[in-house]
Amino acid sequence: MCSAKASPKFKQLRQSYGFDEVAIVPGDVTLNPDQTNTEFRIGDFTFSIPFLTSAMDSVVDVKLAIQINKMGGLGVLNMDGIQARYENPDEVLDKIAKASDSEVTALMQKIYKEPIKENLVGDRVRAIKKAGAVCAISLIPANTKRLAPIVAEAGGDILVVQSTVTSARHISKSYRGLVFSEISKQIKMPVVVGNCVSYTACLELMQTGIAGVFVGVGPGAACTSREVLGIGVPQITATIDCAAARDEYFKESGKYIPIITDGGLRKGGDVCKAFAAGTDAVMIGSPFAQTKEAPGRGYHWGMSHPHPALPRGTRIKVGTNTTLEKLLFGPTSLTHGSENLVGALRTAMGFCGAGTIREMHKAEMVIAPSIVTEGKSYQMTQRV
Repeated sequence: MCSAKASPKFKQLRQSYGFDEVAIVPGDVTLNPDQTNTEFRIGDFTFSIPFLTSAMDSVVDVKLAIQINKMGGLGVLNMDGIQARYENPDEVLDKIAKASDSEVTALMQKIYKEPIKENLVGDRVRAIKKAGAVCAISLIPANTKRLAPIVAEAGGDILVVQSTVTSARHISKSYRGLVFSEISKQIKMPVVVGNCVSYTACLELMQTGIAGVFVGVGPGAACTSREVLGIGVPQITATIDCAAARDEYFKESGKYIPIITDGGLRKGGDVCKAFAAGTDAVMIGSPFAQTKEAPGRGYHWGMSHPHPALPRGTRIKVGTNTTLEKLLFGPTSLTHGSENLVGALRTAMGFCGAGTIREMHKAEMVIAPSIVTEGKSYQMTQRV
């Protein structure tokens, strides 16, 4: 009699979860929403609301960066894009908005071939600082060594270094890559880097001395990296794993390095779930692109869209249907959670009895794949 042979194992997959597959369990104690504290810190800078704009040309320009900072959040200006390539970026943004779907990618590939002008980098930083706002500038790793000193000299406050995937150990034959431990010592400002989605990558990034980590690969509305490259981890799982790395690093070093969930956040419920999963702040793109103040003229596109050989983003029409004030603070008459994101966060914190963001991290969560549809047959029918 032959004994059954066990199937050989090559890879074991674990379940991972996105925003629509989980829910927050209310706490045993509740709290008035107006008694919650939503402060968020990067280095020595404190923000009253934990909301950052995605560093995308369609989302933020100098004017919006100034305005959101006055409201308590942080605008992150992209210095690898149109703002640093053209003296008058509004003219270029108009061309992108007016282009047809069939021609827009080729047009943007041409537009983004224009060299970055170092004088414009300094000009944009000084314009934000002149208005009294905190200035956060985003660079890709390849341009950081050259442009970060210009940002610092012009008075920049926070340096953001972002790429589709970021690790502390980049291997290259052609050049000595960006070493985060070195740039953190050389540049006298907090350095926030990303993006990553795993415990190990997040922990190793924190060990380089940086001031914060962005979490998320490919969840953004305008990003197609998951389709083109097949990479990414759903945001709830990615946030939980990186939050574990943050807490481990805090135990090791006594330094609390915030994580920022970046991408895939559409409505208030997504925002609240991100904080329950462990994030310290959220970076949002397409909802900000929908505001009247956004530079994208009702359109939104990923920064990998104009890649000369392998575009990994797409221009999407998001429309112009709200304002920065209504998006963040309301008042709103909409019932689906796309406005008053700060109010949604405060209310959820109150239901969980969480007085601070770090207390919100302790909220219980459950796997709930029917959370969006359960009992909502009439709503689902009316949305069709």
